Formats: sequence, C-alpha cells, structure tokens
Amino acid sequence: MILVAGESLVDLITDPMTGRTVAHPGGSPANVATALARLGQPVSLLTQIGADSHGRLLLDHLTGSGVRFTADSLLDDASTSVARTDVNADGHASYTFNLRWRSFRGTVPPGTQCVHTGSAAAVVSPGAQSVAALLREARGSATISYDPNCRPSLMGDPERARRRVEALIGMSDIVKISLDDLAWLYPNQPYRQVAEGWLERGIRLAVVTLGAAGAWAITHLRSSTVNAVPVEVADTVGAGDAFTAGLLFACAERNLLGADRRDALADMDETALTGTLRFAAHTAAITCGRRGADPPLLAELPR
Repeated sequence: MILVAGESLVDLITDPMTGRTVAHPGGSPANVATALARLGQPVSLLTQIGADSHGRLLLDHLTGSGVRFTADSLLDDASTSVARTDVNADGHASYTFNLRWRSFRGTVPPGTQCVHTGSAAAVVSPGAQSVAALLREARGSATISYDPNCRPSLMGDPERARRRVEALIGMSDIVKISLDDLAWLYPNQPYRQVAEGWLERGIRLAVVTLGAAGAWAITHLRSSTVNAVPVEVADTVGAGDAFTAGLLFACAERNLLGADRRDALADMDETALTGTLRFAAHTAAITCGRRGADPPLLAELPR
C-alpha cells in the first residue's frame, strides 16, 4: 500500500474562454492519491477535510475513485481548504490559496511500502512539522517519495523555502520535481547538477519533468530521458500529480518500493528506468487532455 500525506482542497477554476468558475476536487497530494487509486494501486490518504459542502465534494470524488482515508482525516470542527485556479489561453494554471493545515498525530499503517508527500502541506506550518515526523517514522519500513510542487504564494522567500525543501529531500528516496519549481528554488543552476547533488545526499531516484520536452531521471548508475507524449492540451491542472502517481505505480509494479528495496530502486536497469518514466509520461499526457485534475484508469494506458 502507498500512504499519501497532504492537503485536499477544492479548486475554483475559471475557464478563460467563458469566464465561468467551477468547483473541482484538488490538492496535489489528493490528486496523487486519486490517480494511484484509478491505476488500481491500494492507497490511503492522510489529509484534512472539513464537514462542509466542499468537503462533501472531495469525499464523493476521492471515495468514488477508490481512495481510503486515515482515521483522523475527516474533521468536524474545520472548513475545507480552497484554491482559486486561473487557467490562461494556453491551458497553464496559476494558483492562490486559502489553506488550513494544522498539526496532527499520524501513524504509518501496517503494510505501507511507500509514503508520498509534497506541495504546501510539507512546508506550511503547523502541519508541516507533523509531516516531517511522519516521514521520520516511515523511513524504517517504507520508501519516501517527495514532490516539492512549489507554491510561491504560500512558501514565501525562495531561500527559506529551499531550506525546508532540502530538509525533506534529505529524508527522501524518490524526488520528483518540475523544471519550473527547480528553477524557482535553484535559479541559474542546471537541473542535472542539482539532481546529482541530491544523489550525493542519499536519494535513490531523482526525476525532473520538462514540460513539452518530456522528462529526465537519474540514479547513481544511469540517467534516462523520454519525450513528452503528444496530446491536445485542455489544461495542465493535476498533470504533475498524475505523473507522480504513474511513477510510483510503475515502481510498485517492479517491486521497487519498501525500505528493503532501496538498493534495487537505485540499481534499476536502463529498461526499467526508461519504462517507468514512459508510463508516468503517458499518465500525465492523458490528464493534460482533460479539463481539471482527471487522471486516467489503468485500462486507458498502454501496457
């Protein structure tokens, strides 16, 4: 099983053509959990959802996709977080947030092979401290996966944000990051150089998504690049999260998750590394072809 820890929220997305605003389920970690469940991967979500209409929208969406929740994810005394997403004519999204993420006492369920976290919940206090404690607990038994998925409006000064991100990278085995996020955190530094530095700190697999140029990954043995899958882009909302889910699902299928599989993850051969990237890229491409964060079912993907 994979445990995903982080925010669930409602995206209020405004269509650039019509000006109409529609509420969609969102939140990077929740999107990852949804995409994993649709691929058939058993997944549990540690999150915070309020007892309100937005919370009901999220619950219907997540449970309908097959996501399970940890016991403390549903809150009777809080409202659900909200983001406003503006999509430009090219389909690219920008975000503003009203995020509620408080501290919690999370535990790692038995049988968890991987814990994934990222985005705002991993760096916004006070809940971020609880996420870090969860990762420290999980490292003894599970692979740790992290996607910074930077939100500058929430993270503030890039230098301070970088220190927080690097602390989490130091606990991680898999780090997936977009080229835009990497450039914000490490301006004027080549992405390959940054990723190689992370490997020296102990991560097993670094993946950089390159937008229309595809994706690149590196382990201590080899690197691989795959092209983007051609698609008519509806918007990019949730595409990076779908990529992350595809990446983790492909690793799970290759028996590369779990603390006892760290060496196998680091040592995967060229066929496995490229195949994992390619599957993740296909998962993201299908999501780009749809409005909102709407990842594919496993049956929709090439095998």
